[in-house]
Amino acid sequence: MAKRDYYEILEVTRETEADGIKKSYRRLAIKYHPDKNPGDKTAEEKFKELSEAYEILSTPEKRAAYDQYGHAAFDPRARARGGGGGGGGGFHDPFDIFREVFGGAGGGSIFENIFGGQQADPSQPQRGDDLRYDLEITLEEAALGCEKEISVTKLDKCETCSGSGAEAGSKLKTCATCGGRGQVLTSRGIFSIAQTCPHCKGAGRILEKPCRTCHGDGKHQRSSKIKLKIPAGVEGGSRLRSQGNGEAGFRGGPAGDLYVVLFVKVHEIFKRDGDDLICDVPVSFVQAALGAELEVPTLEGRATIKIPAGTQPATTFRLKGKGVKNLHGYGHGDLHVRVQVEVPTHLNSLQKAKLQEFSAMCDGKEGPIAQGFFEKAKKFFK
Repeated sequence: MAKRDYYEILEVTRETEADGIKKSYRRLAIKYHPDKNPGDKTAEEKFKELSEAYEILSTPEKRAAYDQYGHAAFDPRARARGGGGGGGGGFHDPFDIFREVFGGAGGGSIFENIFGGQQADPSQPQRGDDLRYDLEITLEEAALGCEKEISVTKLDKCETCSGSGAEAGSKLKTCATCGGRGQVLTSRGIFSIAQTCPHCKGAGRILEKPCRTCHGDGKHQRSSKIKLKIPAGVEGGSRLRSQGNGEAGFRGGPAGDLYVVLFVKVHEIFKRDGDDLICDVPVSFVQAALGAELEVPTLEGRATIKIPAGTQPATTFRLKGKGVKNLHGYGHGDLHVRVQVEVPTHLNSLQKAKLQEFSAMCDGKEGPIAQGFFEKAKKFFK
């Protein structure tokens, strides 16, 4: 199924400036947000489509690539055929983009303000905070995928009160300090200043009997083991969301999410370029001159290539499908083996003599590149 035009999705034109694109995204994202359309799969798909379009058109470099190449700029298969080059890294979670644009945490007051609700009662259950965890992985793990177990110290739900913050049978009662108003007045001469009540923290109500373990917070700090499945093909900077593994909610509210940001270690042999890998392989000048069969490393073992006689430095040989698996299922990239002709640095007298003998036998026709260069350079020597 062909993808819709990103400008069409956001209901803007190609001449629309960044502020206009953001304004249109805000309007449409509110309209199709899953929280406003519970159970509506069509609205959910449109919300995801809007987020993908906004991510591209809100970034100047990605927008320029899209304007030039269209969707092919972000399709590795098209780039491999020479159809363009601007993509990489995949698309982010649509809810992340929504939070970044609206400046909220994905729940609570931001949604109430957007969707027409009233201000939340501070004493009621509230969603927990999202957390970030930076994880370093190897190139092999990023390319092939893996499972990881990480240890995160965070505020988890209190097991004694199940997150409610109260002893069994306890109820909420009016705060005696503020009389249920959530604020206290402080007199400063002729002025009176209203401040958040320090006892109930603005809620106006307090627990009759707070939990003895968590003292009414409904959560306590502990270390948790979390298993992560890292898909094959991820790149450095990719973010994985582990739903519900953020901090525990307030008084039984839902937990936040854990966002794991991946960092890929520099590999001692391979360099990554999108889904392709580059490997510099040293060969002797004898192998380059006479040709040879070389065994080269791959991420999953080894492979053999034949280099023809007369191979020049920096010549590249492609091993199709020996690169990185594409994150979105577009197959595998390639492994590019780049030949580095190694010049010997420690020669004994016999080896030097043989090379001098070889040099005396040469008439200049053995090196067509050098011969052509000096023919062109003659005019500079006059």
